[in-house]
Amino acid sequence: MRLVNVSKHFAGYKALNEVSVDVYPGEVLCLLGDNGAGKSTAIKVLSGFHEPTSGHIEWEGEEIAFKSARDANELGIATVHQFGGTFPLMSLGRSFFVGLEPTKGWGPFKRIDRKYSNEVVVREMQAMGLTRITDGERLIGSLSGGERQVSAIARAVHFGAKVLILDEPTSGLDPNQLIEIRQLIKNIGKEKTVMFSSHIMQEVEAVADRVIIINKGRIVADDTTSNIQAKAGSEIIVSAQFKQSVDKALLGMIKGVKTIEQLKDDKWNFVAEGQRDIREEIFNFAKERNLTLLHLSKEEYSLEKVFKKLTS
Repeated sequence: MRLVNVSKHFAGYKALNEVSVDVYPGEVLCLLGDNGAGKSTAIKVLSGFHEPTSGHIEWEGEEIAFKSARDANELGIATVHQFGGTFPLMSLGRSFFVGLEPTKGWGPFKRIDRKYSNEVVVREMQAMGLTRITDGERLIGSLSGGERQVSAIARAVHFGAKVLILDEPTSGLDPNQLIEIRQLIKNIGKEKTVMFSSHIMQEVEAVADRVIIINKGRIVADDTTSNIQAKAGSEIIVSAQFKQSVDKALLGMIKGVKTIEQLKDDKWNFVAEGQRDIREEIFNFAKERNLTLLHLSKEEYSLEKVFKKLTS
């Protein structure tokens, strides 16, 4: 599946600006961006809720046009919105099959097959790891946020989703539910394509195979998290703290140091020349001058730092 040079405008505002995205089978892809960056708009274009202003969508090599979310759903593109898009006063079994209710009987005696519905929803949710769900008659409103998300995801998988799109799937969940949903996403991603939006860095690093960073409607990065970090973190930064006060001019004598920044409490950041690890030089400098090093470490270029660099 592909977005090809897709733009989406709302009353003159460019929510997406010539965005191209390739979505591959068997991967977990994250759209990462601030609120208003365009990630939700991209998801809605992919899932048929919005038609692009320009550009097009390709499915299995063929150009297609979605007129509605139903068109996307019929191809196997299922979207689960925040909080699962479920109905608090419906039973699990009824909610699972809403709009596609299994029936029994005939003619004027045709009715919803509640027994079958309940059996299926319990089986599918237990297959997702929620073995504590044993009654399909439970009201959706009695479930936790994580359980509602699982029921919506299980429904999408049951009805044959090839591409599963999740809009901020862990929003509002407690720590244990976060772990459950993240593991579920990883498991489903082994067999199906999963695309999810998020602005939580730890979640992206824990779950995504590939990350697309969107800023002001444009894609500013598209790669694995490790590759994005490596490309953006071209400089090596070493952090050091001395027990004694040290003059900045004296620190400039350390070999291999490009720039120096004083933080606070005698903490310093050293940017190295090239890709050189200068921790040994800083250690030797301190030793030769009888300085006590309280802290010495090489800064990791986290995804959060990369995100700030690319979107600031």
